[in-house]
Amino acid sequence: MLATILSRAQSGMEAPLVCVEVHLGAGLPMLSIVGLPEAVVKESKDRVRSALANANFEFPAGRITVNLAPADLPKEGGRFDLPIALGVLVASEQIPAGALADCEFYGELSLSGELRPVRGVLPAICQAARQSHRIVLPRANLEEASLVREACVAPAEHLLEVCAHVAGKVPLIFAAAAERDLADSRLAYPDLLDVRGQAHAKRALEIAAAGGHSLLLSGPPGAGKSMLAHRLPGILPPMTEREALETATVASISSAGFRVRDWGRRPFRAPHHTASTLALVGGGAHPRPGEISLAHNGVLFLDELPEFTHRVLEALREPLETGTITISRALRQAEFPAQFQLIAAMNPCRCGYLGDRDGRCRCSVSQVQQYRARISGPLLDRIDLHVEVSRPHATQFRAAAVADDSAVVAARVVLARAAQRARGEAINSRLQVHELATHCGLRRDAENLLERAMSRLNLSARARHRILKVARTIADLDASDSIREHHLAEAIQLRRAEPLEA
Repeated sequence: MLATILSRAQSGMEAPLVCVEVHLGAGLPMLSIVGLPEAVVKESKDRVRSALANANFEFPAGRITVNLAPADLPKEGGRFDLPIALGVLVASEQIPAGALADCEFYGELSLSGELRPVRGVLPAICQAARQSHRIVLPRANLEEASLVREACVAPAEHLLEVCAHVAGKVPLIFAAAAERDLADSRLAYPDLLDVRGQAHAKRALEIAAAGGHSLLLSGPPGAGKSMLAHRLPGILPPMTEREALETATVASISSAGFRVRDWGRRPFRAPHHTASTLALVGGGAHPRPGEISLAHNGVLFLDELPEFTHRVLEALREPLETGTITISRALRQAEFPAQFQLIAAMNPCRCGYLGDRDGRCRCSVSQVQQYRARISGPLLDRIDLHVEVSRPHATQFRAAAVADDSAVVAARVVLARAAQRARGEAINSRLQVHELATHCGLRRDAENLLERAMSRLNLSARARHRILKVARTIADLDASDSIREHHLAEAIQLRRAEPLEA
């Protein structure tokens, strides 16, 4: 007899449908699995055999062939244990096949028949919901599955519960996902009011948040670069439900998995400078997302930027432009989203005190140039804002804080983002070249200022486009419909990297 159970594989961000076909025929007792199964999938036959025996089912004495179709799609993980076990029971006529139509099954089996959670279930739930399929999965995965509002999900804790449902004795309860509020990310991050002084850097941070721009902070140790970077998520606007689901899906298929308590919270990733290229961009035999994808719709903070290896830094160039990263291997290819906001921090020289008012730097000109040459020109050209951060004066710590806190700055950022949404779907940092003429048009005096800046500062065409995007963001913060000359002048100043003398 032949039985067919529906499930899904995991391939990058996709979850293609897999038909688990189980055929029971005459021959020597054995169970074989075909259809490009990985080692974990092949081992499921031993888990299934023990689970059926401990659940008081009879393991059929015949030749059992399990085909995971489509056959050319690699299968991995323990998610196919439950559908294989159900297929064996249906093929051996121990349970009926009536309740299997339009229902997908996921779950790893313990030897006792208990259902264990599987990793990366969120993409499968999204795909199943689009096809109006019902889903049966381990109860431990229910909270994650409930993030998809359109999903019709039934949890189970044991193989016997699923079999009782299929047999029509004790039906499982299918229910749509409960509505879940998005978390307020500002509650999870420190306040901008903690940073004393640094008005210029705070202004740059607000502009970066309002337009989604990348930012490079350069200054001596202890100036507050890391403090500023850690406070950026607190002034970013709340995530939309689509952004939250995208971010949760990327985390779901990662090695660490997704924590439901992080739902709606913008990610903040800060990899150490010893991180490899693989850790940053992702990869592996079974492609997994790296730090730049885990920072999707959030912040990627690279502290001590020149200490990262050259290959790691150059790997940032493409995703900064396209917002995606493609991992190519000999047998498979996966594309992951990578629309992150890059915040980088660096010292001005090796010792860190070049340009400091105490004059402690003893680096030569060649040493300073060698240190800064670790960051390539093309990468620097892709960073929108370049800001010098100086050490605050001692008197600034005695005075009471009078600057705006994160809530006040975040309110201005939300208004600026609303103006951008009114013009189109993309925020300013993601405007395409053909959209600049429509949204970033300049008056004659502003156009002349930009031409002089390009000539004197030797700016590239890419730098020109990024200056226009930053100027558009400054105008949005100023509630201005057009880019005025002072908006453009501030954008140029924030783009200009002041060379410090050694």
